[in-house]
Amino acid sequence: MNRTDLKKLTRMRLKEAKALYKQRHYSGAYYLAGYAVECALKACIAKETRRYDFPDKGKVQKSYTHELKTLLGITGLDGTFDLAIRSNSKLDLNWTFVRNWSEESRYEFRSQADAHAIIEAISNSTNGVLPWIMQHW
Repeated sequence: MNRTDLKKLTRMRLKEAKALYKQRHYSGAYYLAGYAVECALKACIAKETRRYDFPDKGKVQKSYTHELKTLLGITGLDGTFDLAIRSNSKLDLNWTFVRNWSEESRYEFRSQADAHAIIEAISNSTNGVLPWIMQHW
């Protein structure tokens, strides 16, 4: 899996989440929307991997997580993101909602409101988490 694959997966997972939402499969839509953000953050991590360099073992091991806050930290963009959310309260609110996503949501029932909220928080063209991440991948 490389950065290009992760970018494609990001777009695919968001598209699938939106399709599930339209079909009223709200739990699945919520779950896949979160995976779109995970893939985008992992694309940012992959961007920092230089060809022929031997990767740092700790960074590699930490990257094998689904926790979005941890992945943001590994990207090295957390400081830049902190500045962005301090100057954009809507992005901050969206991140507050998105960062609570977990791979464990696959075992949860989610409402239409939950699915709509995470998809909007992720994909809003002005204040969405995903457009911000995509500026850095």
